[in-house]
Amino acid sequence: MRQVSKKKYFQIISGVFCIVFCIVLDQVTKYFAVSHLKNSSSVPIIPDVFEFLYLENHGAAFGILQGQKTFFVIMTTLALVILIYLFIRIPESKHYFYLRLILILFISGAVGNFIDRCTHDYVIDFFYVKLIDFPVFNVADIYVTTAAIFLIVVFSFYYKEKDLDIIIEQLKFWKKKEKS
Repeated sequence: MRQVSKKKYFQIISGVFCIVFCIVLDQVTKYFAVSHLKNSSSVPIIPDVFEFLYLENHGAAFGILQGQKTFFVIMTTLALVILIYLFIRIPESKHYFYLRLILILFISGAVGNFIDRCTHDYVIDFFYVKLIDFPVFNVADIYVTTAAIFLIVVFSFYYKEKDLDIIIEQLKFWKKKEKS
């Protein structure tokens, strides 16, 4: 069994605290959305641009795959297992800080919406950009979208091919034993 360094242990524990904080923030905002927006009309924040609008989304992004709760629960569970495995296995070097941050955001967003699906059978959405008629979304969606954009940026401009090779080597379930 591999020994976990203090640095790696700290990274994992601080990552868990960040994930919990993000999930709590998402769930608190959804609680306030239910408390103050459900069964009421929209609340304009910037007239004709941005408003709070309560919506129960039984599908995925942009309302696709309506009523497919079992599918979403299975896919989210698989995604979370992979994301958590990646988070644990990312090299402990400071160079991979951005990748750890991206994984924290993806995990937080996935868990935030997963909680809704399991407890309500739908996801609570409440941010609406009326100006462009953008689909209603929530804080967990912001985490996932930000992580996806950040992932594209860091893999386009920051990480190089050798970084990917190091990550792939760390992710292997097994490693060939060195011959003595």
